[in-house]
Amino acid sequence: MWQMRCDPARARRFESGRPAILRPLRLRLCDSMKLIGSLTSPYVRKVRVVMAEKKLDYQLELENVWSPDSQVQKYNPLGKVPCLVMEDGGALFDSRVIVEYLDTLSPVARLIPQPGRERAAVKCWEAIADGLLDACVTVVRERLRPAAQQSPEWIERQYGKVRASLDAMDHSLGENAHCMGVNYSLADIAVGCALGYLNLRFADLDWRADHANLARLYEKLSARPSFVDSMPPTA
Repeated sequence: MWQMRCDPARARRFESGRPAILRPLRLRLCDSMKLIGSLTSPYVRKVRVVMAEKKLDYQLELENVWSPDSQVQKYNPLGKVPCLVMEDGGALFDSRVIVEYLDTLSPVARLIPQPGRERAAVKCWEAIADGLLDACVTVVRERLRPAAQQSPEWIERQYGKVRASLDAMDHSLGENAHCMGVNYSLADIAVGCALGYLNLRFADLDWRADHANLARLYEKLSARPSFVDSMPPTA
């Protein structure tokens, strides 16, 4: 369903002589889409899972946003991934924006309900899962600083957000098959990607021990081809 491109120079093919940032999208065939991201970013993984579930074709271009040669800022002024680029140079960024757009491209496996309370509930699940990830990424970045410059209080504050998010999601899930009850949705994808990132970067947290409901959901999600194919490398 996707082809990987690792050469940042290929981004130039999408230029048209002026900045692509915020250019209005003109919908083309799905196989013209290019997803800029990394194999370890949980936000990128969320988009990849959605594209797999929707059976959308795209090209994956790997990008190191910390490299001085990074091209991503041509499309996202924040210099962050994921970033979805169309052949005409129009771009979307922020995983929440991208997945909402992708869900409109195909009637296959609708992941976000129509406007109303259920839609809001799905987006709340996504917000708390992404918020957990934001806290985790903050800890990862803080730990890269020299030890003398790290703030234990700041790190513990982020861990508090992670624990509170896990508790809330586990309680809300209860014995339901999926976050929204019986139907698989974007909520499950967002939660699954967040839990997968905990496994990747915070194995010592042992989140399963006190969150049996989430552990059950995660095992189910991990068996889906979309999650298997997007599993981040461990090394």
